[in-house]
Amino acid sequence: MDRVGFGPDAVGVNAPRGDDAFFTDVAQLQAALTATNYLPDAATSTSAFLADRLGKPLLVEGPAGVGKTELARSLATAAGAELIRLQCYEGIDEARALYEWNHAKQILAITAGQSRLGDTAGGWDAVKTDIFSTEFLLARPLLQAIQRTEPTVLLIDEIDKADVDVEALLLEVLGEFSVTIPELGTVTAARRPLVILTSNATRELSEALKRRCLYLYIDFPDPAREREILAARVPDLTESVARELVRIVGVLRSLDVRKKPSVAETIDWANTLLALGAGRSAGRIDDSLIARTLGVVLKHRPDVTTALTELKLRP
Repeated sequence: MDRVGFGPDAVGVNAPRGDDAFFTDVAQLQAALTATNYLPDAATSTSAFLADRLGKPLLVEGPAGVGKTELARSLATAAGAELIRLQCYEGIDEARALYEWNHAKQILAITAGQSRLGDTAGGWDAVKTDIFSTEFLLARPLLQAIQRTEPTVLLIDEIDKADVDVEALLLEVLGEFSVTIPELGTVTAARRPLVILTSNATRELSEALKRRCLYLYIDFPDPAREREILAARVPDLTESVARELVRIVGVLRSLDVRKKPSVAETIDWANTLLALGAGRSAGRIDDSLIARTLGVVLKHRPDVTTALTELKLRP
């Protein structure tokens, strides 16, 4: 099997990124992320830096909406890199994740080749060699990230939504930063991407996949950090309203609800209050306004009913 490199610096298994690393130290990474309005804690900054410097994928786990996907976007922005995203879902397969052949174009080439060379064994061999070339290859996100020679962040989003079999496809990519194409050989990255995987922990991931990754768990932020996030993302919101909003969201997360409000939904609620003219006031949020806008942060009817009861609000 041939190894198809994309430059003289093709690398091996989990070698340090060296000159390809985006950040010089943890402090620089933290400052760069903060400049994008992503406010990382010490664990997040350190884990992202080590993933960049050591050349290992970073598996980021935690509840939906706590900033896992946003971390990858912000890293790409901070590093001036292209973000390539593979959105996982039930039923995703190799053709959508790695590559597939352009069958329509291949059929046209076969038809043209037969008319040109005749229906001979030698003519067919020439056509067969031609149609299994890069000209007929449709690269999907994983192969696209491996092929690029420019700075790249590869986001494999919500890996827990994919079938277990898909994890096997990732092992070669994450372990060796290469993709094997039987008809062409092994494509090895000349410049490895920084890889971020996210999971909402809806199922247990395989140990083989976890061994190839660093691990980071992002939970809901404490009230002080959530107020900092609101100050960065919704600067027009007054401090008193932000404090009250974060307090109410904290209460909602403590309730027995199907889906706890995420940080993203806290931000949405803050923007909602601004849109309704209540986010710039110096006082507390009106109870009726809270009741009318609960649908911004709670997305199931029983959750809204529970919140109205526990908070003693009238719908």
